[in-house]
Amino acid sequence: MIILGIDPAIRTTGYGVIDAGPGGKFSVIDCGVIANSQKLPHSQCVRRLHLGICELVNTFHPDCAVLEEPFVGKNAGTAIILGMARGAILAALSINEIPAFAYAPTVAKRAAVGRGSATKEQIAVMISAELGIETDQIPLDSTDALALAMCHASRVLRSGAVPGREL
Repeated sequence: MIILGIDPAIRTTGYGVIDAGPGGKFSVIDCGVIANSQKLPHSQCVRRLHLGICELVNTFHPDCAVLEEPFVGKNAGTAIILGMARGAILAALSINEIPAFAYAPTVAKRAAVGRGSATKEQIAVMISAELGIETDQIPLDSTDALALAMCHASRVLRSGAVPGREL
């Protein structure tokens, strides 16, 4: 099962693609960042996110995607901007008929590291140890995306539990 994990943001969207095989064996296929310059208007960032996700889907043909549940803070403007990023991502997934699921950041971090408050650096170290890749090959902005993909894989393949909320 190929799983695309996505940590949405308007400027730096992290992604991680894993192969979750029989017996709960995981391997990282790719991870990285869809980066948008601070100078770009939001409309261009949304376009680039949409095209970037479509490119990932066309390259890796994931069976499903997993996104981080949005963090609802006190700043409405930030929530609106995050909503734009999520909309671009979900549109790209929907057009390509890729089912999408969502998990809270703490759930994904707990699945990857054992602590819901783990830092990106701690997640990178655990992923490196578990999946046999060097930490310098894991961009910090993709760590949460990889944790999301691993969380979903664990729930679906290892325990048979119901996956996260389908979007």
